[in-house]
Amino acid sequence: MRVFFDRMRGVGAVALTVGAYLSAYAQGTVPPPAPASSQAPVVIGVDLARIVGPYKPIYSWFGYDEANYTTMRHGTELLKELHDLSPAPVYIRAHHLLTSGDGVAELKFSSTNVYSEDADGKPVYDFKIFDGIFDAYKAAGVRPMVELGFMPKDLAADLPNRHEPYQVHYPKSTISGKSNNPPKDYAKWGELARVVTAHLVERYGKETVLQWYFEVWNEPDIDYWHTTPEEYWKLYDYAVAGVRAALPGARVGGPASTSPGNPKAYGFLKNFLDHVDTGKSAANGKALPMDFISFHAKGFPTIKEGKVTMGLNREMKDADQGFDLISKYPKFRNLPIIISEADPEGCAACSSKVNPANNYRNGTLYPAYTAAAFKGLFELQDRHKVNLLSMLSWSFEFEDKDYFEGFRSLATNGVDKPVLNVFRMFALMSGNRVMTTSSGQVPLDTLLSTGVRENADVDALATMGDREAAVLAWNYHDVDGAAEATSVNVAIAGIPSNVHRVLLEHYRLDDTHSNAYTIWKGMGSPQHPTTEQYAQLKAAGQLELFSSPEWVDVEHGQVRLTTELPRQSVSLLHLKW
Repeated sequence: MRVFFDRMRGVGAVALTVGAYLSAYAQGTVPPPAPASSQAPVVIGVDLARIVGPYKPIYSWFGYDEANYTTMRHGTELLKELHDLSPAPVYIRAHHLLTSGDGVAELKFSSTNVYSEDADGKPVYDFKIFDGIFDAYKAAGVRPMVELGFMPKDLAADLPNRHEPYQVHYPKSTISGKSNNPPKDYAKWGELARVVTAHLVERYGKETVLQWYFEVWNEPDIDYWHTTPEEYWKLYDYAVAGVRAALPGARVGGPASTSPGNPKAYGFLKNFLDHVDTGKSAANGKALPMDFISFHAKGFPTIKEGKVTMGLNREMKDADQGFDLISKYPKFRNLPIIISEADPEGCAACSSKVNPANNYRNGTLYPAYTAAAFKGLFELQDRHKVNLLSMLSWSFEFEDKDYFEGFRSLATNGVDKPVLNVFRMFALMSGNRVMTTSSGQVPLDTLLSTGVRENADVDALATMGDREAAVLAWNYHDVDGAAEATSVNVAIAGIPSNVHRVLLEHYRLDDTHSNAYTIWKGMGSPQHPTTEQYAQLKAAGQLELFSSPEWVDVEHGQVRLTTELPRQSVSLLHLKW
């Protein structure tokens, strides 16, 4: 049975927005529909009977610099949406949970003012702002990944080579101030970790907090930490001792270091693992606990010859090098790995006004990149036989900024951006990953060495669950720009022999589906949309079906489907029986 989907056909929110799309097309603010492919179709094969490995919800982790956005209007809305997109628990990581200040967020800085000292140097704790953040997590049903950072003002040491004030405002280097200094007293730092953990246990319950993760600091191998690696080991030792004193079974780990593809960062991660593997705690002389290992993996987009050009190979290399290193430690190779920032580049708060290449974050390039990276991370995990738990997307939302300003965010002024819909697709997959083949696939080793710079990566990831299967397919290229759509023939084999028909739901993310950015441009890019326009944008930001659900005949345990994938698009073929 062959089923053909017209790539301009859609349902749901599209009915509200076709006029806006046509207006945008007429104005030249969006590309015309890609012409049909003149090349031979790409053939994707899926064998539901051949299990590759478990499908883990590595997608259900998100983070951001500005912790105080959590309790603002669109922050609380987005937290609920993140909870609702996934059947698995959603984890949230935020910077500045211990930073001093008035609790007013600004770009790349935030504060809770949880710790200060009185005139005699005795600690004073104030959990009002801190509790507001964690109460918002509880209300939304998401779980915190508690990042212990940064240094409270009254606890920050003075350093002879550092003369910056406590807070440095963006666009200057916000990590250059005393908020990133070491503590003047490590015992007080350890006690801060203990008191904060004890407070969380008292407020939310022991069994609840045992489900969370406690990560020590952020990127201590660069200027987020203003002293030596050895001093970070000490920071880690005292922090985990404090956390475990309050909650013996707490999940603790680190070091949240930067890209292991960089030799210096690789060395930092290795030396940290050596410290935990063979060292004794500076806090109590005992063996060092570590329940997970975290590091970051980042791409590197630029503009070349006038076109945004992504750096997928950089992110893949970071993961490859990090996984390879961890696999060399028998004690650690089975520990969960949290890539606590996994992104196309490094600065969420740098909008396209700062870096024009960052405009890729508004449209379909970002989600297509994310789909390709998603499969690549699973394949690298399998290659190195390690335990990947999370590819945390460092993206949330920015309050009181222009619509589609080009921040790395999931929503803009309450309107979901296309990238959020690829995470919704990931969450519709379940069970086990199964074997896929594609005549249009860019091999993993090529992704590692050069990325996707020649032929497009037209590939798929598939899962088999309980009476259902899902095939995620994408047409991705590092270099953005117009291209022919690609015809794709999908053969899904291994359907149980007693199943004769399946219900097919085809979800699509492209210029005309699941894409509020196209609609916004078609409206004339309003910064003050009308009530009707805002309702259309909200609807267009949701994940859309490409066509009506339909029952498809199964022949000899197989279903055959045909579609066209425009460049930088993603489809999810969801089968139920």
